Amino acid sequence: MPHRGRLNVLANVIRKELEQIFCQFDPKLEAADEGSGDVKYHLGMYHERINRVTNKKLTLSLVANPSHLEAVDPVVQGKTKAEQFYRGDTEGKKVMSILLHGDAAFAGQGVVYETFHLSDLPSYTTNGTIHVVVNNQIGFTTDPRMARSSPYPTDVARVVNAPIFHVNADDPEAVMYVCNVAAEWRNTFNKDVVIDLVCYRRRGHNEMDEPMFTQPLMYKQISKQMPVLKKYADQLIADGVVTLQEFEEEIAKYDKICEEAYTRSKDNKILHIKHWLDSPWPGFFNLDGEPKSMTCPPTGIPEEVLTHIGQVASSVPLEGFKIHGGLSRILKSRLEMTTNRVVDWALGEYMAFGSLLKEGIHVRLSGQDVERGTFSHRHHVLHDQNIDKRTCVPMNHLWEQQAPYTVCNSSLSEYGVLGFELGFAMSSPNALVCWEAQFGDFHNTAQCIIDQFISSGQAKWVRHNGIVLLLPHGMEGMGPEHSSARPERFLQMSNDDPDAFPQFEDDFEVSQLYDCNWIVVNCSTPANYCHVLRRQILLPFRKPLIVFTPKSLLRHPEAKSSFDEMVPGTKFKRVIPEEGVAAESPGDVNRVIFCTGKVYYDLVKERKNQDLEKAVAIIRLEQISPFPFDLLKEEIEKYAKAELVWCQEEHKNIGYYDYVKPRFRTIVNHVQPIWYVGREPAAAPATGNKNTHLVSLRRFLDTAFNLEAFEGKTF
Repeated sequence: MPHRGRLNVLANVIRKELEQIFCQFDPKLEAADEGSGDVKYHLGMYHERINRVTNKKLTLSLVANPSHLEAVDPVVQGKTKAEQFYRGDTEGKKVMSILLHGDAAFAGQGVVYETFHLSDLPSYTTNGTIHVVVNNQIGFTTDPRMARSSPYPTDVARVVNAPIFHVNADDPEAVMYVCNVAAEWRNTFNKDVVIDLVCYRRRGHNEMDEPMFTQPLMYKQISKQMPVLKKYADQLIADGVVTLQEFEEEIAKYDKICEEAYTRSKDNKILHIKHWLDSPWPGFFNLDGEPKSMTCPPTGIPEEVLTHIGQVASSVPLEGFKIHGGLSRILKSRLEMTTNRVVDWALGEYMAFGSLLKEGIHVRLSGQDVERGTFSHRHHVLHDQNIDKRTCVPMNHLWEQQAPYTVCNSSLSEYGVLGFELGFAMSSPNALVCWEAQFGDFHNTAQCIIDQFISSGQAKWVRHNGIVLLLPHGMEGMGPEHSSARPERFLQMSNDDPDAFPQFEDDFEVSQLYDCNWIVVNCSTPANYCHVLRRQILLPFRKPLIVFTPKSLLRHPEAKSSFDEMVPGTKFKRVIPEEGVAAESPGDVNRVIFCTGKVYYDLVKERKNQDLEKAVAIIRLEQISPFPFDLLKEEIEKYAKAELVWCQEEHKNIGYYDYVKPRFRTIVNHVQPIWYVGREPAAAPATGNKNTHLVSLRRFLDTAFNLEAFEGKTF
């Protein structure tokens, strides 16, 4: 819901303790060290109260949201869907959502349209939502004629044929009648319904604004308008329903309740954000909200489990199911890999998902074309070639007692769908919820969800969330629109300090993850990708995980992993050291190249071509943020005589360099340069010309292995 009326809803609908609301108004209160917090009209709340009609407990959750109007809509829908899913509520009889909107935002914000279009999709429906539009007939200072092209602000709901009730908000009994009809509609037909509360805003936009500057005649009329409470009270008194004395006693009674709560609020010494949780996870954390441990169990998988998953991934579990001939070849290839104890990227992902399902962890993968995979590599949903719409999901046939696997092609939406998956991940820590962009750069149409919820949600609202973003990334000459997942943006929003060299305690690897706002990785092997997905669930807390996934590596002959890298005793490698002959004689190494992602394979090939395998070591950063200071310090000390180079295939102003450079400099105490090798700065993330792409690749590879490239240069 928007900010207007939010405190009223918190106090009188959710029944938030009044003293905690009043605490938010005390500027002298010191905030607890739970995060940066947020303004009071953004905060959410979770509360159980008694439904006086049924005398049963009713759980209410008001989801925290930013000032980006309507951004929370798909988040609420995703959370609702998850609550229904975990309760087996397939018809929406136990859990429902109510969305409150402003008239200008409802008509103007595109995410409203995106959210409506999720309302009847099988993997996204919440079986009907009640939308309440507070129609003040103004948006900040903008008149309706300038704010929309339709007669009513609610006309956008017509795209799903939702019934729309327009009601005079000055008539409380009419409002109640319409609300009851809307609730019955939703409960009967499991479809969205809209209530248009036609009303007015008594004061300016932020209650201190001067509305007469821009709507003088409107506000002259509003100043004459009797407040709805007074108007309705006079009607009840005139009808003999209550007396004036009874009315005044009720007002005095409520004033007293507020005064007493305000007095109690003064006893509070610290402002706790954790009192405003909208999605608590009972039993997951200690009572004080801290993790139960600061260790992560091993992420390796027993070989017999790997073999079984590989065999199922290579088969069709349903009898008489005719698959495409090309898919038969893919399944045969999977079986051969399983027999040979190796995995490619798609099979490594299959191993991660399947092993978590065996452990009772629900896995949900959503996004455009995720069932097949944008690059035709995944094929988690098989289609019968003879019977229309007959499908098979082998992942749901792994074991009799396994958690369900949900894989669903989404509508062609990023903003709405990512918000939905974020909401789904809020509901329970015991689920791996993944959203995959069709191409990594398409996440930018969901930037609001990333900026306002994912990167900062824990700091603002103490809301842990383990959502995984899978963003295909890599320079392959496919043009500026299909190359870059914009890693620089995610790294810029990472909160680890580039200038502070951390203390390496025993639990440093896990505690560093706990202190960060999200985890950013670019894996170069299927095994490491499998491990990082499993680690996401086995950690004693939840953090968003940003994964830059490959495209060309999906079928690269060298981008395969042995079962030996995935069995018990193995884990996610934050850094993969040099594994060749250069590591045997580190004192003879002239140059150490640090890199991340698929450029590693280009570098290894070029190093071999130039016969520099003894002179140049190549070290991979698999976890970029939080920065693996400890492991990189060890590597730099190992190659004490070598010059340090950061190599990336991205342009200099794009990618990782601006993030890694100051952190490397901190490791070497600013006494040694970290030279840059890669493409020159550019406005677009990639060229649209294949030949230009290859020329620039050739140029930076030549520089990477020219051992005299930086002689005489100053850093």
